Amino acid sequence: MKKYRVLVVDDSAFMRRAISHMLEEDPQFHVIGIARNGVEAVDKVHRLKPDLVTMDVEMPKMNGLQALEQIMQTSPVSVVMLSSRTKEGAKETLHALELGAVDFFLKERLIRDQDGENHCQEFLQRLKGIVEAKIPHVAATVLPLPNEVRKMKRQRTGLIFIGCSTGGPSALQTILPHFPADFSIPIVVAQHMPPGFTKPLAERFDTLCHLEVKEVQNEQAVQGGTIYIAPSGYQTRFENKSDGTVIFKVDNDVDGEALYKPSIDITLESAAPIFTNKLLAVILTGMGVDGMQGCGVVKKYQGNVFVEAKDSCIVYGMPKAVLEAGYADGQYVRTQMYQEIISFIS
Repeated sequence: MKKYRVLVVDDSAFMRRAISHMLEEDPQFHVIGIARNGVEAVDKVHRLKPDLVTMDVEMPKMNGLQALEQIMQTSPVSVVMLSSRTKEGAKETLHALELGAVDFFLKERLIRDQDGENHCQEFLQRLKGIVEAKIPHVAATVLPLPNEVRKMKRQRTGLIFIGCSTGGPSALQTILPHFPADFSIPIVVAQHMPPGFTKPLAERFDTLCHLEVKEVQNEQAVQGGTIYIAPSGYQTRFENKSDGTVIFKVDNDVDGEALYKPSIDITLESAAPIFTNKLLAVILTGMGVDGMQGCGVVKKYQGNVFVEAKDSCIVYGMPKAVLEAGYADGQYVRTQMYQEIISFIS
């Protein structure tokens, strides 16, 4: 059985002990060291060469963001941030993902939740998925737009839907900023995130993109020229009004059994009957199989499905599930995805 070497970075002795104990409950993880601040973290990553680093954000001497930036420049390794649920914590976490962190997890879910045992198992499974991916981890970059943007010759697409999970924010950053300001097709993104994180995500992308980016609101009409981020903690569906207007229906789905909020499956299952063959679904990096069932419904209504190729996925779970089910019309590395979307709709 392969063992994964982990460096635990946190200025709290309690958190270092708690995270170390949690990791070593699983025989595949071995904590090879701890660091109390960013300076120690940078040094120990270089010397110990761990397979994975768990990184706190707020620390003395050098904080987690500064340490992460140095680590990505000198000794790239998979880094998972341990975040707070606060608004400021969400912004810092999103910045960390831009700098090269591959995922994040809420501290309070690991330490304080009554259902903590289930969350701990989810945490460990996500860590395994990340270290087993074995791909280089670098900061997300926004490539320059092509000099000439191809004009759409015909309206063969009514909606572009993008679903993603682990590694999603950095994948989105290589795709969404490319769409030009006159792009007329609505884009809807469902990214697995804890409640409170999708609004800062939308605000961040609004500063990076030519199109307006906003978090979905209940009863909001779906309009072209906009990128919509499905709110975390809720399910987002589409509804066709009698006048032909398509609106979002957002609810907390109290009685629902879906593992994720937002659920890619649930959103796609409502979109497919409305947009039929004018729906393009794109499934990016992520753990699990959310999106597979929904893509099956997309194909039932003659829609089209693209998936991210294994070579660029942080975790190849979701795209792989769609591909193996036979629902994918094409698979592309993330740096090609924008151009493939444009080629398809033009």
